[in-house]
Amino acid sequence: MHGMINRAIQCFLRDTYGPQVWHDIGQGAGLGFENFEAMLSYPNQMTLDVLASSARRLDKPVESILEDIGTYMVSHPNVEAIRRLLRFGGENFTEFLYSLNELEGRARLALPELEMPKMTVGQSDNGTYELTVSISLPGFGYAMLGVIRAMADDYGTLVLLDHQGWTDSGDEVIIVNILESAFAEGRHFDLSAGVVQ
Repeated sequence: MHGMINRAIQCFLRDTYGPQVWHDIGQGAGLGFENFEAMLSYPNQMTLDVLASSARRLDKPVESILEDIGTYMVSHPNVEAIRRLLRFGGENFTEFLYSLNELEGRARLALPELEMPKMTVGQSDNGTYELTVSISLPGFGYAMLGVIRAMADDYGTLVLLDHQGWTDSGDEVIIVNILESAFAEGRHFDLSAGVVQ
């Protein structure tokens, strides 16, 4: 697993629960070091061990932790760059959803060695959207639940999300039902924020 993913998990745990909890989780996972390096790669099992240690230490299901990580990735000030990257996906929440079809390719342009899930979004006959998440590491769909929920809030859209579980091929399926597109005022987003003139 790319170090950037592991580093994001570490930052979520440290920023949310404090440095001592992160230290305990690292020890419980048998890491033997304090910090993940963002540009290194680590065995997938190490990531799974950190998640399992987190579940034990926090007394929460791994799925809930993954969803919280997804929310953190979009809403915490320490990772504002991820929110900005996702907001470039569209002017409204529906455009953002469809932009997930290209997210893997866009991420590979920036970090060719980053293993991103392949995501496919389509609209069902009943007007809901179906997101299929394909990745070798199971559970990433729960992180996407958190990302989608936080992005819906970012756009001011009211949605109902349902993780449908896994298909026979191992893909995760999420149903997205847009209840109201303009439910609330979305968070301010400035395309040119941070540009020095």
